[in-house]
Formats: sequence, structure tokens, C-alpha cells
Amino acid sequence: MRVNPFGKNDNSVIVGVAKAKRLMEDIPNKIQTQLGIICDVDLKDEDGKDYIEIDVKPYDVLISYQGKYHYRSGSTKQELKGNALNKLLLKKAGKTWDAVVEPRAKFDDIDTLAIEAFKKGATTSKRLPFIADEEDIEQILDNLLLLEDGNLKRSAILLFGKNPCRFFINAFVKIGRFGQTDDDLRFQEVIEGNAFQLADKTLEILDRKFFVSPISYKGLQRVESWEYPYEAIREVILNAIVHRDYMGAPIQISVYNDKLIVWNEGSLPEDLTFEDLKKKHSSRPHNPFLASAFFKGGLIEAWGRGTIKIINECKKAGLPEPIIEYSSGGISVTILKNIFSKKYLLEKGLNERQVEAVIYTKENGKITNSIYRGIFGLTEKTAFRDFEKLIELEILIKVGERKGTYYKLKV
Repeated sequence: MRVNPFGKNDNSVIVGVAKAKRLMEDIPNKIQTQLGIICDVDLKDEDGKDYIEIDVKPYDVLISYQGKYHYRSGSTKQELKGNALNKLLLKKAGKTWDAVVEPRAKFDDIDTLAIEAFKKGATTSKRLPFIADEEDIEQILDNLLLLEDGNLKRSAILLFGKNPCRFFINAFVKIGRFGQTDDDLRFQEVIEGNAFQLADKTLEILDRKFFVSPISYKGLQRVESWEYPYEAIREVILNAIVHRDYMGAPIQISVYNDKLIVWNEGSLPEDLTFEDLKKKHSSRPHNPFLASAFFKGGLIEAWGRGTIKIINECKKAGLPEPIIEYSSGGISVTILKNIFSKKYLLEKGLNERQVEAVIYTKENGKITNSIYRGIFGLTEKTAFRDFEKLIELEILIKVGERKGTYYKLKV
């Protein structure tokens, strides 16, 4: 409840109001006409001066003024519109974006192949083992809570639609290959499809057009491995699909020589921090109906372990911990590539000793001058000169002073 006095100054001193009885009729009528709400208006008297108290009860819905919505930011009033208004309206209605019915969608817009892929995943993961025998698409969607009064929700189209972009123009993934700088775009690709296709399509395109696959041999058999850990990339993409804001920009993947960045528009829940993502945390997806179907289809876990899996997969591959942060109105995950191969280091102009020093540091976390001299039988002056070049090339950094000095990788 909020009580607003009419006839008091800013210091709450009674100054009185003229024509109080007439205002007692005009004020509630104008409030109802302009705002569509009802309030209590009381006439008060103090020291022979009339003042009016307007008692406004809280409302569960947003109140507009002449068709516009406003909010207070500090001491200023600002109009609420666009994406921010849509979010607040949904929040007040107790709904998420993916729970809203899509009135343009028909059952003919549903891709039966995507439904079959979901059934296979749900059966294999044993999360919905009996769905294999269900042939009625409408029943499947209803069981997944993707219908409301027989109408398709947005989540149904995103998950299983033949062409989700026809309904939601930014429901796609954009990949760009960059050179040395952000404005050096070499080539790009756009991947469209429903959510059950999108992750696999994106991984296939990344592998075929954007990644350089290291080749090794096991006996006579040629073995191609991924430039980045497959499971980590897959988990990042699945997380972006589930957590992104579909009223914003598409998912964007930027591939560089030394890193890969996956960005999606959105934000963390208010009481969750990026540090929380490094440990087990509650799972509160931005699009819970998408997340539920992904879980039941065996694509993701429902225990808030996705980011932990990403971090662990990178560590298993010998890569630095991914960087997860806010960027350009969304969340970005940066996976750093292991560029410290022997070939890369020799191309940088390092000698064999320095290359071995970097490999030792990568394996052990750090190296000292005395360890380096002991391995190669060097003088202190030569060892110091070798480390100076490694620091100059921004491969190692120096930590500590005097006897406590050691060197570690800069990444």
C-alpha cells in the first residue's frame, strides 16, 4: 500500500488545498480513467487546512498511463518499452517466454523427424522409456507440456518446428572466422533449424569449415582429433540454446587462431554469480520448457552441472579454464586453444631449450631459474636471457622476487 498526501509540501508540512470537496470527486475519476485502477481518497483536516490522502493498493499487473509504461530509475522516470517491457509483462503474468502460445503455429509446422530424434534420445537415456511406442504427435507434445488448450507454445516450435525462424527471426546460430583482429572477418556461416537439430548442425559446420583437425596415427590408422574438446563445445552450444533470450540477437560463435567465443543474449539469475557456475548450483534455465525437453531427450543434465562439465573437459584437454563473463548485453564463454605446441613455439623463434621450458611449465604449472639451469646445465646469465625472451613474447610471466621467483604461462 502507498499513501500519497495531496496538500502537503516536500517537508510534509500541511499547506492546504483549495476546492477539496470537488477534488474528492475529480481525483478518483481521473485516476480510473487514465490508469484503469481504483484507489481510496480521504479528506483530512489539520489546523483548519484541508488536505487529501490518496491510498493506492498494490496491483499484481503492470499499470499503463495513456497506453505507456514507466519505471523509476533513481530520481528520473523512464518509459519501459521493447524487450524490457515484454520481459516484465511475462514476469508479472508468472510466465516465461517459451511458455507463451504461438497463435500462428499449426501442427503442420512440426517436423516429425525431430520428434523421432527426441523419442530416440528419450528412450536411450531412459528418461522417457515408454515414449518409443507413442505415435500421436499431439499427445507427445502435450505430455511435454508444450501445448495449452490444444495450441502450440513457442517452445514447441523452437524444439520441433520445421522452420523456427519463420516465427522467431533470430532463432539461428551465426559463426564467423576472424583473423588477428575483430574487424578481420574471413568468412561466416548461418545455421538454421529447430533446437534438436541446431547443436549437431553447428558442431558439424564447425568441424568441417572452421576447425583445423590435428592428425595423428595409431599404427597405420589415421586419427583426426578435435581442435577443441568436443564435449565442452557441445555443452556450451546446448547451454546457449536453452538459456538465450529469443527476443534478442542470435547465438554468435567467433573463431580465432587461439580461441573460440560463444555468445548469447541473456543474463544470470539475480542471485547467481559467475563464481557459482564453477561449482554445483541450482538449475534455473531462462527457458524452462526448452530445458525440460532437452533433459528428457537426453541432451542435458538438470542439476546445474553444465558449466562444471565445460570447465572439466577443458582441463582434461590441457586447456586453461574457460572465461565466462558478461559481454555486450549477453553472456560469453571463451575457450582458449592450446597454442603452446612445439611447432608454434619454434615458429615464434624460440630455441630448443626455451621450447622445453614452456612444455615443462605447461605440465608442472611453473618453472624456476634453478630448475631450468639444472635441466640444461646453463649459467645463470644465459637462463635469465632465455626467460627474458619468453616474457617479451608474452608466453611466460614472472611471479615473485629474488629466491621466490618463478615463471608461469601467461594464459
